Amino acid sequence: MTTAPAPLLEVEDVWISYDRIDAVRGVSLSVEEGEIVTLIGANGAGKSSILQAISGVLPVARGRVSLAAEDLAGVPAHLRVKRGIAHVPEGRGIFGNLTVLENLRLAAYVRRDADIQGDLEGVFQLFPRLEERRRQWGNTLSGGEQQMLAMGRALMSRARLLLLDEPSMGLAPLLVREIFRVIQRINRQGAAILLVEQNAHLALEIAHRAYILETGEVALSGPAAELRHHPQVLAAYLGGA
Repeated sequence: MTTAPAPLLEVEDVWISYDRIDAVRGVSLSVEEGEIVTLIGANGAGKSSILQAISGVLPVARGRVSLAAEDLAGVPAHLRVKRGIAHVPEGRGIFGNLTVLENLRLAAYVRRDADIQGDLEGVFQLFPRLEERRRQWGNTLSGGEQQMLAMGRALMSRARLLLLDEPSMGLAPLLVREIFRVIQRINRQGAAILLVEQNAHLALEIAHRAYILETGEVALSGPAAELRHHPQVLAAYLGGA
C-alpha cells in the first residue's frame, strides 16, 4: 500500500505567545501542493501570527511547522525563503526608497540561476502597471500598485508557498477583484497559497479549503464551498442571519 505524500505545509499543534499571553493555542492546519487555503477570523484571532511563525518572523512556543516534511525548527526566516516560502505581509512592506525594478531584483537575492530576467518579465505580464512604472520610486505608487509590487516581489523568489496577509486591505473594489484574479492565476501557475483575508466572501470564493479562527484556536475547517453555507460562518462573516 502506497503512503500518501506529506502536505507541502503542515502546522501541528502550534502555540505562539506574546509576553506570556497565548495568542495562538494549539493550531493545526495544512496546505497541499496546488491549493489555495484561507484563514478567516476577527481581528486578534491569531491569523497574522500564524503566517509570521510559518515564515520564521515569530518563534513558535510549542508545536511544529514543516515544509515538504522538513521540520523548520531552527531555520531562520531568510533560509525559509530559500526553501520556498514567500511572505507578503499586511501593509505590503515594500522599499519606498527603491524603484519598482530595484524592489523586484532585490527579491531574487537568494537566486544564482539564469532565469531571473525571464521571471521578471513574468511578473510584468501579471502586473502590466508595474512595467509601466518600473523606474518609479516605491513610495510614489498607489496602494493597489504597492500591493502588486509586494506580490510580484514574492514571486521573484520562485516561492512554492505564498503567504498573503490581507492583500485587499485599503483597496477599491475593482482593484480587489483584480488582485484576487491574479492570486488565482499565480495558483494555476503552480504556487500553493495560504491566504489571510478579511473579505470572507472573496476568500471563500477562490479557496479550496478554509480554517475559521476564533481567539487563537481553529473553530471550523473544511472545504471552502461548504463553509460558505455554514450557519456560523454566514452569521459571523458573510452577513447572514
